[in-house]
Amino acid sequence: MKKAIFTLLACQFLTSAYLFAQAPQHYSAGEIQQKLKKLNVLGTVLYVAAHPDDENTRLITHMANEEMVETGYFSFTRGDGGQNLIGPEIRDELGVIRTQELLEARKIDHGKQFFSRAVDFGYSKHPDETFGIWDREKVLGDLVWIIRRFRPDVIITRFNTEYGTTHGHHTASAILAQEAFDLAADATKYSEQLKYVDTWQANALYWNTYFWVRSEYQKDTADLLKIDVGGFNPLLGMSYTEIAALSRSSHKSQGFGATGTRGEQLEFLQFEKGREAIDDVFDHVDLTWGRLPNAGDITAQISGILSKFNPTHPVGILDDLVALRKRINKLNDEFWKARKLREVDELIYAITGLFLEVKAENTTAFPGETISLAIEAINRSEAPSILKQIHFDLPKEKSTIGLPLGNNELMEMTSTITIPADAPYAQPYWLTQKHDLGMFDVDNQLLIGKGENDPAISAEFVLEIAGESISFSRPVVYKENDPVRGEVYHPFYIAPPVYVNVSSKVILFADESAREVSVVVRAGKDQANGIVSLSLPDTWVVEPASQEFSLARKGESKTFVFEVKPPEGEETVLAKAVARMDGISYSNSYTRISYDHIPEQMLFGDDEVKFVKLNLKKGNEKIGYIMGAGDNIPDNLSEIGYEVSIINTLDFDEPTLDQFDVIILGIRALNTVDRLKFDMAKLLAFVYRGGNLIVQYNTSHALVTENFAPYPLTLSRDRVTVEDAEVILLNPWHPLMNFPNKIGKQDFEGWEQERGLYFPGSWSAEYQALLSSHDPGENALKGGLLVAGYGEGTFIYTGYSWFRALPAGVPGAYRIFANLISSGKQTR
Repeated sequence: MKKAIFTLLACQFLTSAYLFAQAPQHYSAGEIQQKLKKLNVLGTVLYVAAHPDDENTRLITHMANEEMVETGYFSFTRGDGGQNLIGPEIRDELGVIRTQELLEARKIDHGKQFFSRAVDFGYSKHPDETFGIWDREKVLGDLVWIIRRFRPDVIITRFNTEYGTTHGHHTASAILAQEAFDLAADATKYSEQLKYVDTWQANALYWNTYFWVRSEYQKDTADLLKIDVGGFNPLLGMSYTEIAALSRSSHKSQGFGATGTRGEQLEFLQFEKGREAIDDVFDHVDLTWGRLPNAGDITAQISGILSKFNPTHPVGILDDLVALRKRINKLNDEFWKARKLREVDELIYAITGLFLEVKAENTTAFPGETISLAIEAINRSEAPSILKQIHFDLPKEKSTIGLPLGNNELMEMTSTITIPADAPYAQPYWLTQKHDLGMFDVDNQLLIGKGENDPAISAEFVLEIAGESISFSRPVVYKENDPVRGEVYHPFYIAPPVYVNVSSKVILFADESAREVSVVVRAGKDQANGIVSLSLPDTWVVEPASQEFSLARKGESKTFVFEVKPPEGEETVLAKAVARMDGISYSNSYTRISYDHIPEQMLFGDDEVKFVKLNLKKGNEKIGYIMGAGDNIPDNLSEIGYEVSIINTLDFDEPTLDQFDVIILGIRALNTVDRLKFDMAKLLAFVYRGGNLIVQYNTSHALVTENFAPYPLTLSRDRVTVEDAEVILLNPWHPLMNFPNKIGKQDFEGWEQERGLYFPGSWSAEYQALLSSHDPGENALKGGLLVAGYGEGTFIYTGYSWFRALPAGVPGAYRIFANLISSGKQTR
């Protein structure tokens, strides 16, 4: 093993990190041969839909691996408005999770991933509503930008343009795709983009029809293009449908685990615009080097490399790849030159067994900090190689190494760099500015469409391989050895030197009494000393006004307790915890999102906390909560003084249940808690003995049991998507609308994203419907809140979106939910 020690000193400008960190890719002989074959294919396909998990991974996998064309998926949103089956994150944090799930899916099916600036604001029943909330011109421009930059020969949409057949976002995605197909070729439209890209006219646009396989539909498919996506790839060792299932299963937050299939599987494409193909979607597209002037000879050159390739000695084609690289460098077409050079360089990296890595000693560093980086470089082949230079994100800051990389001789080095004092903190680029309901605020044209931020720090390795100078960029990462998982990679982040977290994103006050509010101060550096305070309006009294903190080691944290007294009247304010250190104020929070199927994410947003003074009456009920897909309602109820215990699904015995006054099923518990298929009867028996059972929304499909209610009740897909839709009290004199809080129309103000979803569609006469609501132009939906007496107790089913309204601190939602908790014999 050869070791070299050197120090690189640099102070450089860095962008904040939001890197898809993963173990370095290792290439099998089959994968190398697949990439060699792709060198002779010059084509591009762009798939377009609305959300993460809308994409047809079967077709994407087929296009990327069988046709071997560059294949991208453009998702208009990041899925922030969906539900979360694996944890409590919703809205922006869920969007971060689903972004990473899409990036993981593309890693598996070998596609590329793009986004617009549109926010997933929740279910939309009509594209007109969607366009009323999105900035249509900006969102359309985002797709035009990606078409011009990615230059697809064929565009395929997941949905069609027919109104009223699906989610409004879905239809909107197809409408915008048809418009962008034309506008991308018009130099008078979005002309500001032409500073970076040229106009582009795709050859054709197709709709990937998605319902012909359903037995209830009958359609003549003779006029549709058919693609068998079920083929087997011996180089990859799987069928495309098996690969697609793995890709689909990346969407774990949505419960979209899929099982691989084998054999023929047809996909259908309906022609929409451009030049219609007769037999093959690429009928009118030259996918060979013949599409470029004076480049036809490259086809034979690559074919020769393929015939020479020996999987037991892949480096044997190195000289040929270097010669190919020189030939491609002579092309005048800059687009294809850049794309194919990237492919050739990746192949050279693969066949020489190169491994280049830069790792930090910690997951974070703060602006101004000098950090040490460990560098590893090895060439595992007989290819003559020299490590000439390494530099970090600054072309002018290069260090000359000039050391040979002998066959399988490990070279280890150290480097020190100084993080610039003005380096931005890690935060997804689309979340660095506050956004409205429909659009993220991103002004940098070169960021628009990207899946995630660039690495915080990138190292460029300049090697001389077989006489050719080639650069490889590698992100700085942090890695650790986990006792169970082994080697685990993490992104490296630029973080504040100190960050502060209030105990909850919403702090609730049920009455005028003062309560304690905890603030956690965490050190992002050694010797973090300063003062922490809560910044609230003068109508709120905070004691003490500030407190000193002294944290000796990076990563150390301490909790400080403030007593906060609210004003007399109902009031909602936004506030921050502020740490002042070395004359500078810091209000960045720390959010860690950690799941095994995606890289660990750290967010350091400049967040505000909502302080809410309620006019709330509540009882002293003891609550048992059965978690479903994941929500924050137990914490929300604890915030206003309820005693809440999480019931383990193994604890459904009578003594355990009877210690509670109320048992609440979390969202989608009947979809996700398998034990309920056996033990729902025990919960209904709890009601019969005098308990109160509240069942929150579940999807109408994939219920673990149909016998979840004491009397007949059938769920539907009915929902009210407009969050400020009028709500009518069907029986304003009912105890649930009066005790302990008098409920009125004002209690339905300020709700977020939606009123409710998957309302019961039919129910027996034993139930009383208490509320009615509907979206504009639709029939009234009365199934959102049903109550029935059963034995000595009360059963409540509610599809209203408490899991959004309560964490958002909506005062009326708390008053209504307190009434549900206090329901008893008097409600029958």
